[in-house]
Amino acid sequence: MKAAWYDEQGVASEVLRFGERPDPAPGEGEVRVRVTFSGVNPGDTKKRGGWLGSAMPYPEVIPHSDGAGVVDQVGAGVDEELIGRRVAVHGAQSYRQSGTAAEYTVVPTELVTFLPDTVPDDVAALLGIPGITAHRAVFGDGPVTGKVVLVHGVRGGVSGIAAQLAQWGGATVIGTVRRSSDLGGDGLPDVDHVVALDDDPAAAVRRIAPDGVDRVVEVALDANADLDAAVIANDGVIATYFARGDRVSLPFPPLLFANVTVRFLGSDDFPPATKRAAMDDLVAAVGEGALRLSVGEVLPLEQIAQAHDDVDAGRVGRVLVRIAR
Repeated sequence: MKAAWYDEQGVASEVLRFGERPDPAPGEGEVRVRVTFSGVNPGDTKKRGGWLGSAMPYPEVIPHSDGAGVVDQVGAGVDEELIGRRVAVHGAQSYRQSGTAAEYTVVPTELVTFLPDTVPDDVAALLGIPGITAHRAVFGDGPVTGKVVLVHGVRGGVSGIAAQLAQWGGATVIGTVRRSSDLGGDGLPDVDHVVALDDDPAAAVRRIAPDGVDRVVEVALDANADLDAAVIANDGVIATYFARGDRVSLPFPPLLFANVTVRFLGSDDFPPATKRAAMDDLVAAVGEGALRLSVGEVLPLEQIAQAHDDVDAGRVGRVLVRIAR
């Protein structure tokens, strides 16, 4: 099969290779998926680059955890009626050696989600890591019906999904952008309210939600901690999946007296049942038109190094690698 891989960590153009690898075969409880699209996420490029001193988990890695395609083989104990079913794949390279950057990937059945005709392969390949993270950020502490959810960096990949999921779940959503000039233009989800961080955001949020916000989806905890403390409601939750440093200073008294919960989100280590439930909801939301995702760039597999570089550079829009039509 055609595949991309690396056997050492480093710069994408120096370590990523493209060529032939043996066709994999599914084992017991597994399916083989003929991949059409492979999603590229920051987590994939960080693993390749050795982020935070991480080492090579295997002598050779076929990258990418997310993708979409068609089941073409099944292993022992798996219903043969799955063959020919379109699926989204998540977690293919989460604590595993071989991901979706190949013509075929083999995964346990719990890592595939069946796709209705209303969900195309390219969109399905965007769901996994960012979608599951967003889902956990919004729903990890229960339903949001009737609640107010503040979503920081609402133009971002995870945050944009979180904002749409919160609205789908019946919440009033307040999104933030960095500058007032970002309040218009492309890439802004259709949420209830948007405020700019350069224009007294605490006052703006309090005007919308005088009693405070019930949930905060946080993209930069160290940068936004004071704002979050100023607008959080009593017994509120701050769900965070990123901070710029490896240590975070928090305003303790206001968070203490508001009985705030800070939920940290490491998507690779969510419980498997949580991931499955999230993928089911994500596919349903896309199918209903409540979740809209845009593809920013599609590159062929042989240009995977460029795809990684574009993700690392913060390209606007999600990046996909096309494996097969």
